[in-house]
Amino acid sequence: MSYFSESREQCQARLFNAEAHPILYKDTMYALNLPSFEAKIRKNGSTPEIFDPLRRKYVALTPEEWVRQHFVHYLISEKGYPSSLIANEAGIKLNSLTRRCDTVIYNQRLEPVMIVEYKEPRVPITREVFDQVVRYNSVLKVPYIVVSNGLKHYCCRMDYEKQDYEYLMEIPAWWY
Repeated sequence: MSYFSESREQCQARLFNAEAHPILYKDTMYALNLPSFEAKIRKNGSTPEIFDPLRRKYVALTPEEWVRQHFVHYLISEKGYPSSLIANEAGIKLNSLTRRCDTVIYNQRLEPVMIVEYKEPRVPITREVFDQVVRYNSVLKVPYIVVSNGLKHYCCRMDYEKQDYEYLMEIPAWWY
């Protein structure tokens, strides 16, 4: 199934199980254009948290984190990406500043091959969002850039020889 072309109605049909977490769903969850999964969610005081299996810890459940966890699950379960080669909140040096990429995927030689930038569902994907990822990519020089707000997903294949890029219809399956 390609979640790049799924209709809003199809997306709504895969809603997060509101009955399992009614308070969390009412306050913080969004229906996404990504496959659902059994997220481990808890409350820490008044703060909802979601378990990030890559970082091996619970993190604050923000709308952007909700998108990240679903997208990473999609990469692993639907596209065959090995979880051992995916890093959330990967630090990079940009000029003299340290920045964090939302997700970086590495090949088996531990070279970065894809940057994924997430926004919460109500944030539109704009030129400024792409500019942010392009700045990160000036350091990493990955062949693929992905931007998602959980509802819309964009994937570009970079061509450094031609100094150009191509939008893809879907994210490639694991290839390394």
